[in-house]
Amino acid sequence: MRSTVLKGVRRGERPMPEHPACMTPAGAGTPGPRVRSAVSTLIHEVSKDFLLEPEMVLPAVEERIRVLADAVPDVLWIIDLSPEKVVYCSPSFERLWGLPVEALYRNPRLWAETIHPEDRDRVWDSFQRWIAGEPVDYLDVQFRIRRPDGEVRWIHERGVLILDERGRPRAAGGISSDMTESRKTEVELRRSEAWLAEAQRLSLTGSFGWRPGSGELFWSDETYRLFDVDRATQPTMELVLQRTHPDDRVLVQETIERAKRDAWAWDLMHRIMMPDGSMKHLHVVAHRTRSEEAASTEYVGAVMDVTAASESRRALEAAYRDIQTLKDRLQKENVILKEELDKTSMFEEIVGRSAPLQRVLSCVSKVAPTQSTVLITGETGTGKELVARAIHKHSRRSGRIFVTVNCSAIPPTLVGSELFGHERGAFTGALQRRIGRFELAEGGTIFLDEIGDLPAETQIALLRVLQEREFERIGGGRSIPADVRVIAATNSDLEAAIARHEFRADLFYRLNVVPIAMPSLRDRRDDIPLLVEYFVERFSRKLGKSVRGVSRKCMDLLLSYSWPGNVRELQNVIERAITLAESETLTIDARWLAHPTADADRTDERFAARRSAQEKSMIEAALTETLGRVSGRHGAAARLGMPASTLESKIRSLGIDKGCFHSA
Repeated sequence: MRSTVLKGVRRGERPMPEHPACMTPAGAGTPGPRVRSAVSTLIHEVSKDFLLEPEMVLPAVEERIRVLADAVPDVLWIIDLSPEKVVYCSPSFERLWGLPVEALYRNPRLWAETIHPEDRDRVWDSFQRWIAGEPVDYLDVQFRIRRPDGEVRWIHERGVLILDERGRPRAAGGISSDMTESRKTEVELRRSEAWLAEAQRLSLTGSFGWRPGSGELFWSDETYRLFDVDRATQPTMELVLQRTHPDDRVLVQETIERAKRDAWAWDLMHRIMMPDGSMKHLHVVAHRTRSEEAASTEYVGAVMDVTAASESRRALEAAYRDIQTLKDRLQKENVILKEELDKTSMFEEIVGRSAPLQRVLSCVSKVAPTQSTVLITGETGTGKELVARAIHKHSRRSGRIFVTVNCSAIPPTLVGSELFGHERGAFTGALQRRIGRFELAEGGTIFLDEIGDLPAETQIALLRVLQEREFERIGGGRSIPADVRVIAATNSDLEAAIARHEFRADLFYRLNVVPIAMPSLRDRRDDIPLLVEYFVERFSRKLGKSVRGVSRKCMDLLLSYSWPGNVRELQNVIERAITLAESETLTIDARWLAHPTADADRTDERFAARRSAQEKSMIEAALTETLGRVSGRHGAAARLGMPASTLESKIRSLGIDKGCFHSA
C-alpha cells in the first residue's frame, strides 16, 4: 500500500497551528485542533481539484469523520510528535485496551507500556525507525498487549506520517485493530493441520485431491512419503502409473479412465514398486465432489498403506491351509474311531435291549443330527435327561455346552430371571446384571425338565424364543439372539393341562415337533437284569465292594415289583444293597419294596384310568369350545392336533355324547 503523506499548506491557505492543543478528557470523543487542521489540509487538496470552496465542505466532512470515529470498533488515533502528545483517540480504545481514554491523554506512552514484554522491544524499535523517516514510512506491525485484567489481546497497528512543509514528520495517525479472534483461529487452524499431518503419519494414511478436467493433483505430505517422492515434485497420474506394479497397472488405468468418464466413487487395492525394489500394498478410496470455483468434478480421497495387513493375511491364509489339511486328516481318523465306538455302544449310559427302548434309541439317532425341538414325555425316573444328553452328544452342537434347568425346582417368581437373566435394578434385590441360562447355552443345547410347571408369563417368553429366536433380559430393552437348541421334558399330561388352560396350546405345538415317549420300567421288564448287572458293577467299583452276582430269589423279587419310581428307584435300591452288602452275592430286603407282587397290575390300572379321565376331560373341553363340531378347520380335532377319525374313535371309546355340546 502506498503511504499517505500530508504535505505542508500552500501559501494563502489556512496554516496548521504551530502548537496544537491536546484534547482534554472533557472533550474526549471530539476532534481537536490538530485533527481539524489535518482534515482541513486534505479537504483543501480535494476541493482545489474540484474547484470548490473549502469553507463549503469542511464542516460536513469533519462531522462525518467524528461520527465514523466514534462508531467503528477499531481505534483511530493521531499524535503530535513534537512535543509528543495524543491529539485524538477514538472511544474504542477503552474497549480494546481496558483503559480509559483520559489516561492515554495524560501519558502518551501508556500504549507502549501495555505491550507484551516479549514484543515490546521489537515494536518500539519499529516505531522509532518509522518516525525517524527511515525507508518505510508506513507503519504496519502486529503485537500483543496485556490489559489491566490480565487478558492478552493481539493488535494490528497501521499508521501514516503527517509531514510539515519541509518534509519532516510532524504528526502521525493510524488505526489499531483487534485481531485476537483471527489469531486464535489461525493458531487452531495450524494446530489442526499439525494434528492431521501427525494422524496421517501414524495411521499410514495420506490424502489427495484430483481434478480430471485439468489434471491437477494434490498430495498431502504423507502421500508423498508413501510414494517416496520428493516434496518438490509435482504429482501426476502418470507418476502414479509409473510406480504401480505391472500386474496392477491395467486395473489402475481402467479406474482412472472410468473416473474421468463416469464420475464414480472407487475403492481400489493395488501394489506399487518403490525405488529400492520393495513393494507396498495400497488401499485407495475416493468420492467425487463438485467445485463451485472450478465448475468441474473433483475427487477427494485417501491412500492407506496396508502392506503389513496384507502380509499378515497371506501368512494367516497359509497357516489356515496347513490347519485345514491337518483337520481333514484328523476328521478321517475320528470317523474310523467313532465307527468303532458306535459299534460298542451308541448310548453308553442307556442300558437295555427291549423293543420299547430300542424304538426310543432309533428315534434319538434320527433326530440328534437335526436342529429340531424335542419333547420327551414319560414317568419320573425313566431317564428323560439321559436321552436329552444323548441327543446333544450326537448333534452338531456336541462341542458346546449342555445346560439343564429343572423348571419345577425354581420358584415361579424367579423362573424368568433364571432362564433369561435380568438387568441391574430390574426388581428388588437385583443388585447386578445376571446372565440367564439361555445366554449361557448360546450355540449349545438347553434341557428344560418339568416344562409343564412353567408359569404362564414364562410360557409366553419361551414361545417367543422358539418363534423369533430371541429374548430380552428382565428389565432390559435390547433383544438378544438365541442360537440354542431346546429339548423339553415332562412327566405330566400337557394335553390335559391345555384343556384346563394351565398350559398354552401354541407352546405345546412348538415344543412337540419331535415327541419321544419314554417307556416305564414295567413296560421293559426284559431290561431289568441288564440294569441290575450295570448298577451292581458301577456301585461296587464306586464303593469299593466286591459284589459279583445276584441270587435267583433276589432277581425274581426285582422282576415282580412294579417299580413306580422306574429306573431311578431301581438304581437307589441297588446302591443301598451294595452299601449294606456283607458278601459277594447281592441280597435285597423285601421290605425295601412297597408291594413286591400284584401291585404292578393295580398300578397299571390306576395309571390307565387316570389317563382315560384326562383324555375325556380334554376332549369334552374342545367340544365345548367348538359347539360339538369335530372336523373342519375350527373343529375339535384341529384344536387337539389329531385326525378327525381318531377323535371320533376316542369319543366312542370314552362314551362321550357329542349331542350335548351342540348349540340350541
